[in-house]
Amino acid sequence: MVEYRITEPLQNGVKIVQFPALDAFSGELRHGFSTRYGGVSEGMFSSMNLGFGRGDSDDNVRENFRRLFAAIGIPEGSAVFTKQTHTVNVRVATGADRGIGLEREIPYDDVDGLVTDVPGVALSVFCSDCVPIFFYDPVRRAIGTCHAGWRGTVGRIAAKTVELMKQTYGCDPANIVAVIGPSIGPECFEVGEEVADAFSEEFGESVILRKPGVKPHVDLWEANAAALADAGLVREHISIAGLCTMCEPEMLFSHRASEGKRGSNAGFLMMSEA
Repeated sequence: MVEYRITEPLQNGVKIVQFPALDAFSGELRHGFSTRYGGVSEGMFSSMNLGFGRGDSDDNVRENFRRLFAAIGIPEGSAVFTKQTHTVNVRVATGADRGIGLEREIPYDDVDGLVTDVPGVALSVFCSDCVPIFFYDPVRRAIGTCHAGWRGTVGRIAAKTVELMKQTYGCDPANIVAVIGPSIGPECFEVGEEVADAFSEEFGESVILRKPGVKPHVDLWEANAAALADAGLVREHISIAGLCTMCEPEMLFSHRASEGKRGSNAGFLMMSEA
């Protein structure tokens, strides 16, 4: 089942990926995951690069953010950036954090997930093969995002995000809706035996694809879905977009497909202000 949609070209030709599971709360949420369309960057960064420090012009990246925010319906200055280093650290974001990462320096390190219950605070996640996960509790009105690379997936950052939502906002995991966004798919994520063994030990062999004569492959989507289910989410509330970044290098940046010569995709989630 396809659990994503690509918007028609918006202002400046911007296209974004959106998810039916979050569209169901369109009056309460603003959300979107970038594609490569509609930005101003050139060459290997073309055109919607959202990564600073990769060799692209900072002015280009800032203009790309402005265009993406307009497409999603997020006010400029509302976003809070992660500082992703493949940890399992999740941070509470408040209204005072608006603008961190774009309008002012990030004052923290090693943050791969964010949660908030403040309307008008847009949480970020940056991925170019790793797994972006979006969370929404419509009962307690709280949201979260996290970045799950293979280390974060094995470390169950998805479950740690749920746990922080429980501790901080009193969320019941059974009410949380989660979307596993565009990322490298199981047919493309080839790994060494050491990584496969780490996944097998944590999640069992069901997330490993083994074929004669080739290296094992890991299903990051199902591993994160298992972590979410173990954290108490209802399986029907866990949506897997099923969009592989490595299979769609013209539409999405993929680290593996480009051999590291690429820009960055980004996703944002924000509760609407009354």
